[in-house]
Amino acid sequence: MHETIERDTAETKITLSLSETAIMEINTGIGFFDHMLHLFAFRLGHNLQVRCEGDLHIDNHHTVEDIGIALGLALHQHWSKLDGFRRYGEAAIPMDESLARCVLDISGRPFLYFNVPGGKFPCERLGGFETEMVEEFFRAVAQNARITMHLTVEYGRNAHHMVEAIFKAFGVAMKQALEIVGSGTPSTKGVL
Repeated sequence: MHETIERDTAETKITLSLSETAIMEINTGIGFFDHMLHLFAFRLGHNLQVRCEGDLHIDNHHTVEDIGIALGLALHQHWSKLDGFRRYGEAAIPMDESLARCVLDISGRPFLYFNVPGGKFPCERLGGFETEMVEEFFRAVAQNARITMHLTVEYGRNAHHMVEAIFKAFGVAMKQALEIVGSGTPSTKGVL
């Protein structure tokens, strides 16, 4: 895999690459988010490079959502070139007292179901990262990767643990879904 996306808007300037050979290098301007992206890429088994200049003086929204768009586009570029991939992936990942689950289908049909206990994380910020942006990030990924994804935190009390488990579960499930297990398009319709 080597996919590179460049996205340049009035709000963000992003270069994102997913590769098996590049160095892991992530700089979004949001330390906690960098950490989560690193965990995802490590579980996926690929290196991620992200450079982003965003309007963080306003808030996290544009940076986090636009990186989600870029990552989704890179994943779509990759899977649309493959034949014989598994298509479905599922992972349940514990992080101390928290348990997160990711179930996904590389279907060509974008959809996100997202649920955490009580409808929101126990705190609004983790470092400079706004926790409500977790759902926005994954919505942007699902839409642009053209995948169906269900993300749930089954239980947890510590927001850091809950978010970390989600990102790890996404990486493990995506790695599983992209595994080559046969040949051809993984659909009885013949197309995704």
